[in-house]
Amino acid sequence: MSGLILHHYDTSPFSEKVRLMLGLKGLAWDSVQAPVIMPKPELTPLTGGYRRIPVLQIGADIYCDTQVILAEIERRAPGPSLALGPAWAVNFWADRLFFGVTVPIIFGELGDATPKDFIADREKLSGRPFNVEAMKAAAGIMRPQWRAQAAWIEEGLVGADWLSGETPGLADIAAYMNIWFLARSLPDLADELLAGFSRTQAWRGRVAAIGHGERREITGGEALVVARDAAPAPAPAHDANDPLGFSPETPVVVSADDYGRDPVAGTLAALAPDRVVVARDTPELGKTHIHFPRAGYIVGKA
Repeated sequence: MSGLILHHYDTSPFSEKVRLMLGLKGLAWDSVQAPVIMPKPELTPLTGGYRRIPVLQIGADIYCDTQVILAEIERRAPGPSLALGPAWAVNFWADRLFFGVTVPIIFGELGDATPKDFIADREKLSGRPFNVEAMKAAAGIMRPQWRAQAAWIEEGLVGADWLSGETPGLADIAAYMNIWFLARSLPDLADELLAGFSRTQAWRGRVAAIGHGERREITGGEALVVARDAAPAPAPAHDANDPLGFSPETPVVVSADDYGRDPVAGTLAALAPDRVVVARDTPELGKTHIHFPRAGYIVGKA
């Protein structure tokens, strides 16, 4: 085992960010192909019920959401540096605003070809209708909005090969996600919406060439054994100034603030400035730590 286990599926745009991060760092990692839709019987025992993809596992430490996954990989493999800091704003924009434009374009074009079980699953995930007809109607409006956001990438590449400066970094990985997602789903449309953006088109090729590092396939069952046989690493330092005022050992529930709000219950291990760590102890896996980003996740008392 390499120590890094990524639970993902190949068509996941959020997973592509992590795969590129692993490639940029030149890391070896183990791949567990998770189902696209529920049930996910070899994932949710690790995450306490969290179902979104990707999830990074390192022994008995489970990292949910790309924000905390990318931060943890950077912490463990700091060279080459990803130029973090303000780049987190680019990451948040890509995850929410740009992604929110990309989705209706893709599924508006796919229309009735979208599988019914996929629609039902995403409705449960989001808590609202996955309205293909509405996406069809919105797709035409969203196309110029998508191009306008891609134009920010074009502008950011003036005089530079990378958004992050002289070398690729988090801003490049994050911004690339929606370009990759549209191009993988609707390549002709992606070329149409990027017409005239020569710097972005060349940058696409450079980002893709980063690759995914050294990947090896394992099973979800093997990953569960790794968690069972490991102990979680010490939690990060607790932020005594966090506005919630919670102390370690407090029973808490954590959920996302946008979609996929499946609550994860456990005991607070730490509220750090960048993450919340929840400790769980189950008969199947023993002790685990589940890590969530501090931004974008709600923490409440259980």
